[in-house]
Amino acid sequence: MIPFIVLFFLLRSAFAVFVPWLDNDPFTVNDVQTYKMGFGLPPVLPPDAITDETRSLPYEGYIPDYVIDSSPLVHLYSEELYYPADISDFIKHFNIRTNNNSILKEAPLGLHDLASMIPASAEKNDSVLSEDTFLTALDDFDKDPRWLLGHKPDYGSGHIKDAPAVLIVVDKGNGWVDAYWFYFYSFNLGAFIMGYGPWGNHVGDWEHSLVRFYEGKPQYLWMSAHGGGGCYQYDAIEKKTHVRYGDTEPTSKILERPLIFSARGTHANYASVGQHAHDVPFFFSALSDFTDRGPLWDPSLNYLAYTYNGTVATPATDRERALGSEWLDYLGHWGDKQLARKDPRQKWCPVQWRYIDGPRGPLSKNLDRTGLCQRSKWWNFWGGCPARRSIKRGQGLDAEHNDLVGDNCGILLYRIRPKWLRSLVRLVMWRGVTCFMMDYFTG
Repeated sequence: MIPFIVLFFLLRSAFAVFVPWLDNDPFTVNDVQTYKMGFGLPPVLPPDAITDETRSLPYEGYIPDYVIDSSPLVHLYSEELYYPADISDFIKHFNIRTNNNSILKEAPLGLHDLASMIPASAEKNDSVLSEDTFLTALDDFDKDPRWLLGHKPDYGSGHIKDAPAVLIVVDKGNGWVDAYWFYFYSFNLGAFIMGYGPWGNHVGDWEHSLVRFYEGKPQYLWMSAHGGGGCYQYDAIEKKTHVRYGDTEPTSKILERPLIFSARGTHANYASVGQHAHDVPFFFSALSDFTDRGPLWDPSLNYLAYTYNGTVATPATDRERALGSEWLDYLGHWGDKQLARKDPRQKWCPVQWRYIDGPRGPLSKNLDRTGLCQRSKWWNFWGGCPARRSIKRGQGLDAEHNDLVGDNCGILLYRIRPKWLRSLVRLVMWRGVTCFMMDYFTG
């Protein structure tokens, strides 16, 4: 084990020395020196490093119009079962419990019951760190109670009046602003392996996207998928012409908004339609997500907005002030603890349990980051996070071919003739590390 760890860090150091552009932060690789020499853009700063001179937003709680105008539109899957949900309604169906299953707070809960510390005993004035707690459902979630199913968007406008998204805007200094759009679903239906499953189900599901702006212009878009995600230059993302709404009424303003596609059940986000490898570094059809052009959801028509300075979340309007911001400090699990082995609802396969822990909330998603990616996946030992210049194409029958999508070395394979030779090369390269590495490093 020790030689493996030593080899891991030697390889990581080698990448850092010989390939410096693979740094996890595409904006801070020698960025200060480069900027002083008159090249490139100023560096992205973490919130705690921002001064009055480098601040991008005028004050806490300020949400720029350009954030709303460039907010993503979400295509939900056409056969989705678990739609977006309202967090205020969701938590009414839960107790707050500790790791050892003792109840800290009885149902019904309100957002005001969620905080960084949960009272354990009024008599002794004791509290428990929220990160050591779970929201535990009163109902049997295996039987799909109504509150678990969420709400469908309006067909014409994409509005969901009973399921607000959560917008958190973070000032990253020097003209940079990050807009995190959080999408909440009451249930995550896990993936199927060779048609058997689902595996990795959990109650509660937080997904999000990040649009990064420089001086009011969108530059990059990142979208979450199973703890990782996809990172793109904003111009590469497919756009949809959409009417700007004022409150609930359409205006005369027509906008081009970026499109993201939410996968069936898991709600992982992708930039294209089709079949996508699930949580593995290259295509593996036995474990996949599926996206299509199902119901269109416009989160900008109903959202709770906050700014975040790395320590405190500030409400943007009276609506958010009425709900408070303490609930964002809750770092516990928004769903049940992984079911015990003996529970009749629990099953196991060699790589996953059927029911696992619920997710943690928005402030656990590394909102302070200067790089685009939330974190590096297990196979990404060099910590790279380059923004792609073309959309990564989905596979399968639903996949779409157009000028916006490509898969780099896979494109070369299309030119190989005869077909039997192409199939042989595809077997050797496309479903292995070679094409994945080419695809990753060239974007």
